[in-house]
Amino acid sequence: MTSPTLAEARTIIEAAEKRAVEISQPMNIAVVDSGGNLVTHARMDGAWIGSIDISINKAFTARAFDIQTKDLGDTSQPNQQFYGIHSSNGGRIMIFAGGVPLTRDGEVVGAVGVSGGSGEQDQTVAEVGAAAL
Repeated sequence: MTSPTLAEARTIIEAAEKRAVEISQPMNIAVVDSGGNLVTHARMDGAWIGSIDISINKAFTARAFDIQTKDLGDTSQPNQQFYGIHSSNGGRIMIFAGGVPLTRDGEVVGAVGVSGGSGEQDQTVAEVGAAAL
């Protein structure tokens, strides 16, 4: 399993930033490695300060569970199998859109996390970033 290099992480962020500009929404974008450790983060001009940790934690969550955070959110609602998961891991688990695993040759090697807009905006920017790997 080869984690994204810094150069690859920068390419992911560049692609994500381009999409964020297209939709006129400044974002925080984070890339983590196969261990869920931060490789790099970018806060676009005007992006919310409060979304820095959220973007990093979305990436961590997507890698920790190898699932898109929007999908984890669907299964963590009341009466669902993962209800309450957001309080695990010291509160780092994010259960809303914007975290996407990064894959190489069918294997999860890291993740990208995006925060700063609506769930739909975060998700589309994260998907574009992930596709750049």
